[in-house]
Amino acid sequence: MKMRKFIKIFIILLLALAFGNLSQKKAFAQAQILTKKVKISDIQDKTLKVVLTGSDFTDSALKAEVKNRWQLSPYEFCTYDEFQKYKTSTDYYFLLVVKGQFRKETEPGISFLTLVKGGPAATKGIDKMLDVVTMPYASASEPSGREIVFLPALLDVMQDFVRKALASDMAGYAGLSNYSLNLVKSRTKRIYFSEGDLSAEMNKDEQMKYFDDDMLVADEDAADSIFTNKTYNTLVSYTVAPAEPVKGSYCYKMLFEAETHKLYYYRRHRIGGRLEPGFLIDDIDRIAAVRK
Repeated sequence: MKMRKFIKIFIILLLALAFGNLSQKKAFAQAQILTKKVKISDIQDKTLKVVLTGSDFTDSALKAEVKNRWQLSPYEFCTYDEFQKYKTSTDYYFLLVVKGQFRKETEPGISFLTLVKGGPAATKGIDKMLDVVTMPYASASEPSGREIVFLPALLDVMQDFVRKALASDMAGYAGLSNYSLNLVKSRTKRIYFSEGDLSAEMNKDEQMKYFDDDMLVADEDAADSIFTNKTYNTLVSYTVAPAEPVKGSYCYKMLFEAETHKLYYYRRHRIGGRLEPGFLIDDIDRIAAVRK
């Protein structure tokens, strides 16, 4: 009897272990489905629909730069009406310019270039779609035209981010701020700040403290020419903020390498009080510190 009881207990334990392993595998599979890496794993096989804005100036640049630079997946251009038709389909990803409005803003202040995945959640709005990567593009109400200069870099960084996100969940969830880690590699590079990209607190006296032959201020046209000419070993600034910011609006600050379009600095701050749009003393201090 004791032997039979032992065998019965042994069998029960084996069954418990077997079902436990199955439950663990099932739980692992379910957890895996929830990760961003898995959710976008089909992005290179699906068609990207590039949604045109209706602005001849923007659409002309968008068509040209996507044709020149997009290598991540097959793509085709579509109208906003066609986007509305296809947005709930998981067969497509979409690249589009959208206007973003933060909680304290009474109207959208910034336009973003966003890459999202189609799906049923799209019926609730673009902000409910799976966000793959989103980058600040321009002022929503008064774009300066510099967004066209930096559009090639934005597209290159977005593709680079997706490739990293496909390789690592950590990269996918770390976001674009992770690119600021590249700053330590900028020690031997020259940096040009467009004068319009500096905040009011970065006055002439403050500039004297930081800027030298390797960190310089240039007027907007000169800075943009340095970037479009793909000047070797050089970083150029680009900021995005509302034309008329209010307390609670955000300013985004970036440094791109002119030749490679690599992103070396990505940071944002909330506008309000002494914190005006543009690179702050804190930003310049961070950048200068890693170059010593």
